[in-house]
Order: sequence, then structure tokens, then C-alpha cells
Amino acid sequence: MTMLRNARHNKILQIVSEQEIETQEELCEELLRNDFTVTQATVSRDIKELRLFKVAGVHKRFRYTCITETGGEISDKLRSLFRASVISIRNANNLIVVKTLNGNGANAGVVVDRLNYKEVVGCVAGDDTALIVCDTESGAQEVVERLHNIIEN
Repeated sequence: MTMLRNARHNKILQIVSEQEIETQEELCEELLRNDFTVTQATVSRDIKELRLFKVAGVHKRFRYTCITETGGEISDKLRSLFRASVISIRNANNLIVVKTLNGNGANAGVVVDRLNYKEVVGCVAGDDTALIVCDTESGAQEVVERLHNIIEN
């Protein structure tokens, strides 16, 4: 069972890296074309386990993507996505508001979560905004500076 799941996960990662897949149903159909019989519930679980998320597509409105991270570092691809989608970053007391292009609030939230800054207590993302809660006001100022560095460098 685990071998089948691993093979399916590898195939999903290959599919989303080569094609614009917008919905779970499309992913189910593509897996079926590749001899993997799955239900929508299985694909939903796989998406969560693989930490796939949606970004703006070229030919479709959105598409699934996966960025692999390690140890609080973000990949060049995720860094570029963050740079391209963030409009502004500002703090008020211990809160930070990251304004993004429409549909990219969750992507900004993914970056913050993956960075794993010790000052960040939590992050909530919407369509075009990510709200970051820090433990202190000075911690929020430090996080704002680091996020600005990601955009500028």
C-alpha cells in the first residue's frame, strides 16, 4: 500500500510540474490516464500530504504547484513567487499585514510558515492578504525587515 502511495505521490509531483492542473477532478483524470485509479477523496488527501498549493496559471486561472523546502529556508522559486505577488508589508504593534495581488495571500502565508521565524506566533491568509502575529512589537519589526530583504534581494 505504501509503495502504491509513494508511486502515486511521485506521479502527482511530476504531473503538476509538467501541466497546469487547476482542480482535484483534473488531477484524478490525469492519474487515471497514467494507470492510477483514485477517488477525489484520495487526491484531496494526497494534495494535503504533498503540501501542494495553487498559484496563478498561464493558461488557466490557477494551477497546483509544490515547492520543496528544508530547515526554514525557501527555494528560489518560492522566493520569486513571494517577490512577484507582494504589494506591501507593514506592521502595527505586534501584527504584520502583507498585501498581495489577488489570489496570492495564501502563497505569502506559505512563505511565512516555511520560514519558521521564531518571532512568528501564527499566520492567517486570505485572498490578497496575510496577517502575521508576532510575539512582540520588536519581533514584528525584525520580521518585516527580513521579509523586505526577501523582496529586495
